[in-house]
This record gives sequence, structure tokens and C-alpha cells, in this order.
Amino acid sequence: MTDILEEALKYFPEGVEITNKCFEGANIVVYTKDREFFLNNNGAIRKVVEALKKRIELRMDPSKIMDLEKAEEIIKSILPEEAKTSEIIFDSQRSRVIMEVEKPGLAIGKGGEILKEIKRKTLWTPLIKRTPAIESKIIKTIRHVLYENNDYRKKFLNDVGKRIYGGWTKEKRSEWVRLTFLGGGRQVGRSCLLLQTQESKVMLDCGVNIAAQGQDAFPYLDVPEFNIEELDAVICSHAHLDHSGLIPYLYKMGYRGPTYFTAPTRDIASLLALDYISVSYKEAKKGLYTSTDIKEMVKHTICLDYNEVTDITPDIRVTLYNSGHTLGSAQVHLHIGNGLHNLLYTGDMKFDRTKLLETATTKFPRLETVVIESTYGSKEDILPSRRKSEQEVIDLINKTTKRGGKVLIPVLGVGRAQEVMLILEDAIKNGLINKVPVFLDGMLWDVTAIHTAYPDFLNKNIKKAIFHKDQDPFLSDIFKRVGSQKERDEVITESGPCVILATSGMMQGGASVSYFKELADNAKNSLMFVCYQANGSLGNRIQSGEKEIMTGNGDKNPDVIKVEMEIINIVGLTGHSGRNQLISFIYQLEPKPKRVIVNHGESSKCLELASTLHKLNKIETNAPKNLETIRIK
Repeated sequence: MTDILEEALKYFPEGVEITNKCFEGANIVVYTKDREFFLNNNGAIRKVVEALKKRIELRMDPSKIMDLEKAEEIIKSILPEEAKTSEIIFDSQRSRVIMEVEKPGLAIGKGGEILKEIKRKTLWTPLIKRTPAIESKIIKTIRHVLYENNDYRKKFLNDVGKRIYGGWTKEKRSEWVRLTFLGGGRQVGRSCLLLQTQESKVMLDCGVNIAAQGQDAFPYLDVPEFNIEELDAVICSHAHLDHSGLIPYLYKMGYRGPTYFTAPTRDIASLLALDYISVSYKEAKKGLYTSTDIKEMVKHTICLDYNEVTDITPDIRVTLYNSGHTLGSAQVHLHIGNGLHNLLYTGDMKFDRTKLLETATTKFPRLETVVIESTYGSKEDILPSRRKSEQEVIDLINKTTKRGGKVLIPVLGVGRAQEVMLILEDAIKNGLINKVPVFLDGMLWDVTAIHTAYPDFLNKNIKKAIFHKDQDPFLSDIFKRVGSQKERDEVITESGPCVILATSGMMQGGASVSYFKELADNAKNSLMFVCYQANGSLGNRIQSGEKEIMTGNGDKNPDVIKVEMEIINIVGLTGHSGRNQLISFIYQLEPKPKRVIVNHGESSKCLELASTLHKLNKIETNAPKNLETIRIK
């Protein structure tokens, strides 16, 4: 057994004064009082990284960094005014300074020259974060939670590293790998998988089925396989509630380990969780957790970029890859036991380039087992082309507004809303739709602001537009924020022909239900579904053709809503892959997997897709039920 921190120091030049060494998750951080070595280590750090295959960061000892007030003055003088600095935050415990700017490229400088100058003159380690083009309260809150808990975060990240490297050796051996489905087995909703090795227990997603009641809404956490005190890590593939909605509850139960997200997924998952408990309170239901539990989740997050490799336990290494589903959504690649087995969990994925995102990644370093979704996995789930679907959206809006009606589009807060916004902005800009206001209700404004904060996760065209604020499609004057009940009433009674985007996408509470109640009985209006409607949801009932909808959560005198508005279902805009795309994704995977496990789909769709993939690829396939455990190695 070897102490990796002591091993790392063996590669440092003699005579360099090292004052401290610690972990930040899987990364190793070394502090020095040697100014010259800090500013120019002549490749010494690179040699350590090459030898140990770990991330090493060198920082100046906190006792030697410049005084805060003087450092801030110098930083402000160095940063170009055009970068538009909004905030400078000092993390004294870790010798870091975080600068929030509107234009990061200008603040970094060519070849990083501006950051190098800040480092040279102040001895602080500089970091740049993007200020959203649209002000976002949730991003401000999350960053505040992280900054105000710097001391706690430093200890937490060090403890994570100790767990990862406890008894560290260059060879990590395991003999078996098991996967238990605690949710999402032959169903859509409450996705939750538990991966176990001899050394580790890792949870992949922990969601809630908002269309279900009672225990059916939640993963099976009361099983012998799951013990929260033994849980090493949680990895969240994306922010939708059926994948992230129960993670704060784990922290309420006492979990204090890390949850791995991409940064946009962390921000949106926090926002959706706040909205979830808010809707519960409005419906006079007790919330599963509180904002305090959501803050605990944020305090314990470790954010990863796409293609960033990191150890998360002594025998598991994770890499997140683009899944094409929503902003920051990820396929989770797990390298287990130093080559024993390689697992890919796709989460929800889209094998097609959209107006918003690039297509899902298909090339991986190693691959034996794939866990793939099957939301649209049946033989009937052949999706129309996106061009045809986009034209359907344009045609319905023109048809409805021409007759003086309003178009209500229930959307998931993240993904479909922004995709539809881009379709509408482009169509209006090119004269394909008459210029009508597009109202954003629910949490859509905040989610859209988050999109402008993370353009690197969007497709190339939108990324370029956002880097030049005057070309940002999300800043178009057609989009109007609805922020109060009074404004909502004005949209319904006074706005005239318009388009309304509102959450929730399945119409399980939220602003979309409020609009539906007011607009449903007018034949001039239209309701357009652009995302999946789960069985049991209000959206599914309307989609199925019910003309009288009873609401009221079981009240003795429920409201009866007569549905006279036009109902249109557009499946081609979904963020999920259709059957042909799922089959094509497996076919194009490199390397070819030996086994495919199908989940996240209605029972018949899981079984159909598993059967087809077995016949086409001559590989083992499974479609497990909830509570089934599969030994994958």
C-alpha cells in the first residue's frame, strides 16, 4: 500500500518548500512558499501527472498570497473593461480568486496571458466563470452557497480524496460487478440504479415519478442492497425530475458523500427540486424535502466537464459524455476495477443533432455493457423528421393565431422549452410566423438564463451566437417573462393571439395547468404537446382524447373542464431517440458492446427493443424489472 500524496512529492525537485498537500476530490493539490517554482516549475508538475496519471495542481501557500484589497485592485486594473466583470470572489483557504465575467475569452486573454499576469502579480490562482446573459437568481444562489461554505468544501473534498485513495495502489482489482434496478426497470420515471463491486457502491440517478402516487412514485430504497451509510457516490445523468428529483432526499436521510454532475445539470436540478417542493406546497401536500436539503446537495456536488476522467472510488473511474438530451445531460462511462469491466449508462439520450444540442457521443475508450433507454423503443415509435415536426409547429401557430386564438405548449422546464424557443425565434425572424409574443411562465426564464451561462454545452451554431450577445437568440424581444399571477391573468384575458410556454410538461401541476383551465373551453385556442406524456399524467389523459377532465386532487366537488381547444401531438421534437435512432446508436458504438441492458421504457417497449437488438447484433440483451439484480461481471 502506498500513500499517493507522499508518492507525488517524490517527483518534486529537491529544495522546493512544500507547505501542504491535500485532495480536492480525485485531484491532488500541493501548496508551496517558493514563488519561482509556483510561477515556473519547468514541467515538474507535468512529470508527476505523467507518472501517476492523476491531476495535480500547484498553488501558493495562503500566507504568501497578496492582501485581498490590493489583489482586487490589481485584478480590476488587469481585466479588460470589455470583459464586463460582475464579481470578484476570493477563496483564501485555497488561494483561489474567482472572477465572474460576461465575456470569458476577453478575461482569459490570448494564450491565457491575462490569467498569467494576474497569477504573477498577485500569486492567487485565477479562475473564470461566465455571467449569464440573462440574470439568473438560481446561479447566484448556488455560487453563493459554494462560496460561503469554502471551509466546509475544502474538508469535504479532502475526505472524498482520502476515500478514493485509501489503501492506494496502481493496480485495482475486483472480482465481480452487480447492477440493481431500484427504479426505471420496464417503466418511465423514478430512474435509479445501484452499482456494486467488492469495494464500492455507486448510485446512478435517483428520480421521482411525478405522474405516480404513493410508493410507486419513488425508487425502492428500502431493500437489503441499499444502505445509505455505505453509499460512496451518486452520479446524476441529467436534471429532469425522474432522474434527479430524489437526490436532495438522500441528503435529508443523512447521506454526505459526493454527487457528480455537469455544472448546468447541478444548477437546473437544484431549480427543478425547488420548483417540485413549491408545487407540493401549493397543492397542500407535504414536501419530500426542504430548501435546506437542496443546499446540502449543492454543498456536496463535484462538477465534471464532458470527457473529463476522474476516480470516484478506489476501483471506479467515471467519464461523462454528451447524451444530446438536455443542457449538460450526460452518458456515464464507468471504468471498473482497472480494466475488469466498462459500463455505459446512457441516461436519456438523443442520437440526432437538434437546434440546441449536438448528437450523443458514440466513441468510447472501452466498452462491454451498455444500459440504454427505450422511451420510444417499440416498432410503432418511428419519429418523423425534425424538419417536418418544426413545420407542424409553425403551421399550427399560424392557424391558431389567424383565428384569434392562443397556443399553449406545456414543456419540461429544460430542453423542450429552449428547443421550441429556437424554432419560434428562427421562424419569426425569417417571416414564417407573424410576430406574436411568446410568454415564458413557470421556471422557464431561469432555466433559459442557465443556458446562456453554459454555451460550451450547446451546439456549435448556438454557441457562436451566445458568444456575441447581440446575436443571442434567447435574448429576442419576442420572449416575454411572466412572473406573477397578475401577469398570468393579463396573458389570458388581454394579450390577444400569442404562444405560451409553461411548465410542467406533463401538466402535473404548475402554470401549464392554470392556463389549460382558462383556455380549454375555447375552440379558437390550441394545446400542443411536444414532450413525452407518462401514463396517469393529466397530459396523457388529454392526449388520449378525454373531453371532460376532472381536477381537484380527489375533492368532493372537483372542477370539470370541458376540452374544446384543438389538441396536437408533435412527437418529432422529443429529446429522446426514436426506435431507429436507438438501433443506430448501438450499431455505431465503438467499441462494440457484449451486452445491452434496456430500461426507461414501458414494459412492452423495453422487451421489443431488447429482442430487436439481440437479433440484429447477436449480443446478449436484458430488460430487467425493478428490484432485479444483474451480475455484469
